[in-house]
Amino acid sequence: MSAVSNPYGPNPSDYLSNVSKFQIIDSTLREGEQFANSFFTLDMKVQIAKALSDFGVDYIEVTSPVASEQAKTEVETICKLGLKSKILTHIRCHMHDASVAVETGVDGVNIFIGTSNFLRQHSHGKDMSYITKSAIEVIEFVKSKGLEVRFSTEDSFRSDIVDLLNIYTTVDKIGVQRIGIADTVGGANPRQVYELIRTVKSVVSCDIETHFHNDTGCAIANAYTALEAGAKFIDTCVLGIGERNGIVPLGGFMARMVVATPEYVKSKYNLKKIRDLENLVADIVSVNIPFNNPITGFCAFTHKAGIHAKAILANPSTYEILNPEDFGLSRYIHFANRLTGWNAIKSRVEQLNLTLTDNQIKEITSKIKQIGDIRPLNIDDVDSIIKNFHATVNNLELPEPEITLEGEISRKRQRTD
Repeated sequence: MSAVSNPYGPNPSDYLSNVSKFQIIDSTLREGEQFANSFFTLDMKVQIAKALSDFGVDYIEVTSPVASEQAKTEVETICKLGLKSKILTHIRCHMHDASVAVETGVDGVNIFIGTSNFLRQHSHGKDMSYITKSAIEVIEFVKSKGLEVRFSTEDSFRSDIVDLLNIYTTVDKIGVQRIGIADTVGGANPRQVYELIRTVKSVVSCDIETHFHNDTGCAIANAYTALEAGAKFIDTCVLGIGERNGIVPLGGFMARMVVATPEYVKSKYNLKKIRDLENLVADIVSVNIPFNNPITGFCAFTHKAGIHAKAILANPSTYEILNPEDFGLSRYIHFANRLTGWNAIKSRVEQLNLTLTDNQIKEITSKIKQIGDIRPLNIDDVDSIIKNFHATVNNLELPEPEITLEGEISRKRQRTD
């Protein structure tokens, strides 16, 4: 699809939109480590970091080196891998954290501090004057070491807008590469996201990074809306793992973006790596990939209804907005059920290298539907019906199970006189 004909593409009149030039900061090795099931050994982190870099994420965010001695070793090790992705570490707005971080070999430092009344009162206990002073001190120190720096407010959407604009304009003036806007509790909706980012974008010249939690199911939608409003960097995690319900899932976000801007996404990211990347992380954290996971869910490219199957066989774009071949996958026509249509059965007949007329295939389809009304069917059931019918009409001798309406299977041999 061209940009002009794509109904899901960015609005060409929206001059602030970064939908066609976004970048990914993957936080599987930082936010993802906060997932309930996560325990990453050094070897696991190295595997994940290499896989993320091979996929093409722009940045990999790792756990703060002050979290533990082992965490520091892991940061240093990942920085020495020579990956294509830049390495960032995530630290508190504190000089001690910064002094440790800049010595690990990272390309940049992501600084954060809570600015909402909730976090100021019940987390760190600091006022906005203290936050501003600390931010300036830490940012100038990191910049003096020649590293990239991002300053993010935590719980941005529950923070006072005046406080946000004051702190963002302050850090923008002293030269941060990015400011971060975080929906820490996952309560924001796309309209709120658009309005806040548009407002912030009007007062800063640096780039905007976003971090959306998924507690209310809006993470991917919020990320896309953020790009429309002028943000450029999106934080993701493989399978969306993270604190509580996690954040924007990398695979799901890719599904959204390849529909909106296919040329950019396909040229920048190795989409065929998504399945292996998700399987790697799923195995490490001991979870199953959800059945409805975008791209890699087991039924993501499965078509069942007869009307759908007929159209898909004629032109896959009729009922697929994503092309499974872009991800190294294939579609599947689910024909072993009572909703099947004769076009799907015809396709199966051809796959079995058998020859039957359309009327004969319709007769087979009717029998399949009758049995499907009574009990579940599987591929072997349908193949047996097709092969037995073919043998009968062609007077062939073929030992195959005969499937009855009651679901009984008996071995019978078709004989000719």
